[in-house]
Amino acid sequence: MRKMETVYFVGAGPGDPELLTLKGQKLMKRADVIIYTGSLINSSILNYAKSNVQSYDSATMHLDQIVRLIAHNVKQGKRVVRLCAGDPSLYGAIQEQIDILKSEGINCQVIPGVSSFLAAAASIRRELTLPGVSQTVIITRPGGRTPVLESEAITRLAKHGTTMVIFLGVQQIRKLCKELAEGGYPKKTPVAILYKVTWPEETIISGTIETIAGKVKRSKISKTAIVIVGRILSEEGYSRSKLYDPLFTHAYRKGRATQCSKEALQ
Repeated sequence: MRKMETVYFVGAGPGDPELLTLKGQKLMKRADVIIYTGSLINSSILNYAKSNVQSYDSATMHLDQIVRLIAHNVKQGKRVVRLCAGDPSLYGAIQEQIDILKSEGINCQVIPGVSSFLAAAASIRRELTLPGVSQTVIITRPGGRTPVLESEAITRLAKHGTTMVIFLGVQQIRKLCKELAEGGYPKKTPVAILYKVTWPEETIISGTIETIAGKVKRSKISKTAIVIVGRILSEEGYSRSKLYDPLFTHAYRKGRATQCSKEALQ
């Protein structure tokens, strides 16, 4: 029997197989066992695995079954990858798995992945932290079968008026928009819905807090979507970054009044 190995929790990224990190690919290629969430992960990512890999879809498994499967294979000396959608640290339910495995003396390592909210921002070509508009991003979800703390209710978070990224909210979009407005966002605040971002069937729906619910209803999208809310989605003006301001001095450049030469723009 080989020496007991670590189990790797690997972020699979938002869907596009090419957005799996190089480190994640290397671990996939070496894995003897891959446990993945089939309802959320693009199955083509499994093409990185070797031909004789044992793969298990955990979509129908409960916590104890998943942990027992991991522990059994690790204790058999097999290289195990637990493949998680997006980045494992966001709504990945990995902490409970890691804590149980740790109690059994099994080492766990987490390999970050590209979160779907980052892929969503890239897809719509928007910066989530525009100077003079919003320098804060709130990542949250509305309460459902998994409740949220009262202090983290959408109405309370909305009072900040920042860029907001909302997971698991599209299925209750009408209620979500009502709470955003009640919390303080103007009804004209832009909203973007990104369904299965980076997948071949990616769909983007744009609107405002007062119009987006109707558009979502007509699209019949009810899951696997990111909701982005905030003025960073509008065409309003914003302040330019000081980082590239010719008058701004930092450790690598002395500020001075200058104009870009034609050569620099070519």
